[in-house]
Amino acid sequence: MNTAPGGDAPRDGSYGEAVFRPEQAGEGDRIDFGALAYDDITMARLRALGAGPGWHCLDVGAGTGTVSRRLLDEAGVASVLAVDRDVRFLTGRPAPGLSVLEADITAPDFDPGRYRLVHARFVLMHLPDRQRMIGALAELVAPGGVLVLSDAIDLTTAAAPVTPYTQVMRAMWRGLRDTIGTDISWVPRYPELLRAAGLASVAAEIHVPPLLPGSPISRFWADTWERARDAITATGLADGPTIDAAIRYLDRPECAALSPGMLTAWGRKPEETPDDHGP
Repeated sequence: MNTAPGGDAPRDGSYGEAVFRPEQAGEGDRIDFGALAYDDITMARLRALGAGPGWHCLDVGAGTGTVSRRLLDEAGVASVLAVDRDVRFLTGRPAPGLSVLEADITAPDFDPGRYRLVHARFVLMHLPDRQRMIGALAELVAPGGVLVLSDAIDLTTAAAPVTPYTQVMRAMWRGLRDTIGTDISWVPRYPELLRAAGLASVAAEIHVPPLLPGSPISRFWADTWERARDAITATGLADGPTIDAAIRYLDRPECAALSPGMLTAWGRKPEETPDDHGP
């Protein structure tokens, strides 16, 4: 996905322009490596929540559109509106039932309608005023529909061994916060914030894909560190040789690190009752 900058980040360009430039060779492939690592888990959750025939869906920060297309092809939903700040990876692959909208979801006038499913993965962690954004996305959910949010949580805690991998991962989060405002410290609060937005049946789960040599998630992190190399080294927490060592570590069979997990939280908009419309 491509999102607006957040936190204390510079505001002279979009999220993609700051670090992960959409026009950079291989950026679509990097996004797809992440999709290969997480799409099956995402689709299992969306289908368990009822996504299927008759549902009209909004996919926020749709990236290359893998979830949007699988909702149509596998879940059989009626339609998907795929939204992103930069839609170059979406417009070249049309599909029946898929509409594409280039828009900034943080804009005050962003209101494409109401949907049975509103889904945003790896989006809010990059945006300012996350609490307000969760409330705004909840407003786009039709009565009886669901809001599903997925974002990263870091597992390189203070107790993790000091290795090139942990050094680079910690430096990456610091560097992304300094440059584009990424802040994953909010992510464990998503269930609380979904309840505060008026949603019910709130729950959450975490998925941690294994770091195996040549796996999509390992290739995703290697590509991500390469693209974020300047932001990482600017923190002073890791230098170029440390980044190179961390990338080599991902391809070792003895790699024992934990990838950042994906926390998915969801809540359902209560059904309207006759009293909601007055006498």
